[in-house]
Amino acid sequence: MEVIHSLRTHHGASDRAYKASFQEEDYKGNTGVALAKDLIAVAGMSLREHIKILAPRVLPLSQLGLYVYSVICSALSGSKSKPIVPDFTKAFDHFCIHTGGKAVIEQVERVLRLGDELTEPTRMTLHRFGNTSSSLVFYELRILRLRGGSGKEIGCGCWRLGQISRLEVLSARQFRI
Repeated sequence: MEVIHSLRTHHGASDRAYKASFQEEDYKGNTGVALAKDLIAVAGMSLREHIKILAPRVLPLSQLGLYVYSVICSALSGSKSKPIVPDFTKAFDHFCIHTGGKAVIEQVERVLRLGDELTEPTRMTLHRFGNTSSSLVFYELRILRLRGGSGKEIGCGCWRLGQISRLEVLSARQFRI
């Protein structure tokens, strides 16, 4: 396994992100983690900001051109149409998504317009191992290796996308899985 690119974005300067999950004591003195009601929204915002930085580094020019064109059309139409979401399957053949829960997987799948076939290793990892934080991508890579990939040849590009709490989003692009 060889990592070609990696990117880490940190959102701790945002009060909303900082307070989305917080370790504190309850009234009985037990230490636990409190989750804010807008945790998924904060995670989505963090992911969007991360993708804005990542996309120009990994997407082919054809996808970047389509995106720029859609942004211009959106601006000229007075925001009546939204810019397109670039097709990340043009840059990656396999996706290892943070398995923070079924809602997280579905949200990433919906926003990035990924099919069930591409998110199946993530769902299998969640079902088999649960939310194991950042180490989950290695479980997903193992499932990809055992499955023989997503109908594509092993050795193609893989996007490992992890989210640590609400503050950081991590990406790695690798080959030879």
